[in-house]
Amino acid sequence: MVSIKSQAIQTALIGDWPNAINLNQQILQEEPDDIDTLNRLAFAFLSAGSPKDAKTVYEKVLMLDMKNPIAIRNLKRLNDVYTKKTIITIANLFIEEPGKTKVIELINVADKKVLSLLRSGEKLDLRIKRSKIFAYDLEDQFIGMLPDDLCQRLIKFITSGNEYESYVRTTDNGKVSVFIRETKRVSKFKNQPSFVSNTEKSKLTIPGHRGRTQGKSDSLDDDES
Repeated sequence: MVSIKSQAIQTALIGDWPNAINLNQQILQEEPDDIDTLNRLAFAFLSAGSPKDAKTVYEKVLMLDMKNPIAIRNLKRLNDVYTKKTIITIANLFIEEPGKTKVIELINVADKKVLSLLRSGEKLDLRIKRSKIFAYDLEDQFIGMLPDDLCQRLIKFITSGNEYESYVRTTDNGKVSVFIRETKRVSKFKNQPSFVSNTEKSKLTIPGHRGRTQGKSDSLDDDES
């Protein structure tokens, strides 16, 4: 049974929701009141685009444990989703686009109790403070920070008008990886990618200075992978 649980967790990490649903349902045939498995099944239903099934399973969790924080948190969000008439299908969330998306690991993350409530696909709010970029969940809890090199690059874009969205990709062993997507690029940066690889270098031309690029302190050179 332990091996099936491991498989169920792994299928969720890679976004294989049909198999995640199947494996968690197999576990529940033997352990119908296993709360961790029920929460995994509910999230797999939600990620696969079946919010009604997810809601039913989360409600079962609360019948077994009325103070379960994961079920309470996600039921609240499901109700908010129904109110707004918008449902995000997580299976289509992490589509990568060169120069416009990036997966990074947060640094200086919150304690494990906070991180344990995070789920793949959960939206995060990125905020600039003291020349850093901090990530918060939608309940205003601090989750972690972007690495310094990426902060320096994105702050220049954000303060000039570019816009970004960020989502939890995975949480494991006190680590959080997030998926960041550029959602708006101002004309000033029309040929300027938000993210570059180790082998790519990108310099921003200073507006009003023909043919000149920024010096080192203002450069958007970036070596992060």
